[in-house]
Amino acid sequence: MSLPGTPNCNLIKLKSFKEDARGCLAYADAQADIPFMIKRVFWIYGVPEKATRGGHANWKCAEVIFPLAGAFDIYVDDGKFYKTYHLSKADEGILIPAGVWCLLTGFKPGTVCFVASDEEYSPDFYVNDYSEYLKCVQWK
Repeated sequence: MSLPGTPNCNLIKLKSFKEDARGCLAYADAQADIPFMIKRVFWIYGVPEKATRGGHANWKCAEVIFPLAGAFDIYVDDGKFYKTYHLSKADEGILIPAGVWCLLTGFKPGTVCFVASDEEYSPDFYVNDYSEYLKCVQWK
């Protein structure tokens, strides 16, 4: 659900089985829970304290981001609205549409961040300078 006055980023709550003696299990169905065909996945781990990840927008691809372990904050900005989300549950993530700036910060030790994308990697569609990003989205 996208919140009024925030970038068009949707929180995603996955289906999960209740914890039992064996642990927990959460799952996602592509094109149902994740609203696109997944073309690429990657994970971020071992992030040093005070380091950041992201710090860019991609004009072409959407991503869904989950904390598989640990926790982090994600700042999202569409040039008009911005919000910081705290992600700490493996069955809750956020959908970042194409064209939204994101910056991941505040990684707790042992955090593993999982990302699924609707496009293969290409550096051609990234903007990595926030000032340049703001100039670009003002014209849209």
